[in-house]
Amino acid sequence: MKAEIIKEMQRKMDRALEVLRQDFSRIRTGRASVALLEGIKMEAYGATMPISQVASLAAPEPRLLTIQPWDSSLMSDLEKALLKSDLGLTPSNDGKIIRIPIPPLTTERRKELVKTTKKMTEESKVALRNLRREANELLKELKKEKQISEDEVFKAQEEVQKATDDYIKKADGLAAEKEKEIMSF
Repeated sequence: MKAEIIKEMQRKMDRALEVLRQDFSRIRTGRASVALLEGIKMEAYGATMPISQVASLAAPEPRLLTIQPWDSSLMSDLEKALLKSDLGLTPSNDGKIIRIPIPPLTTERRKELVKTTKKMTEESKVALRNLRREANELLKELKKEKQISEDEVFKAQEEVQKATDDYIKKADGLAAEKEKEIMSF
């Protein structure tokens, strides 16, 4: 039972780190990345869908993104969706392809992005700690139901704490990597 609780906690912690990685991929750095466009949705064919399902996305240069819709009738809707997004980028449309130049980040904007990164990391750490608390509560429940001894609970809680510390270090490592990426010119 206790091994299952710890394994489940680790699975959820892996998922929390994956969410953090995805969040980081949406933070703009000085380089163009199609990951910037992942969260953008648009109206097409009577449904709301991600732009990656109606167009091919590319980053042919370090400071340029291109979007080529498979159906040219979606060009204006695609452009509107990009303008409505919170990217703060201005697309240019030549009728066949949309180009989005990525301007270099100002030092002030870089610092704001680092703050955002730190906030996301802290939220991730809170989620990891909540998972630790859940696992510890489940272990205490097992002890109360007399399924495991107090010594086993103590050892399992040490294991839970060690795993939590490892995952928090991984989150800090991801954050440091992203901050370095943001601050590099």
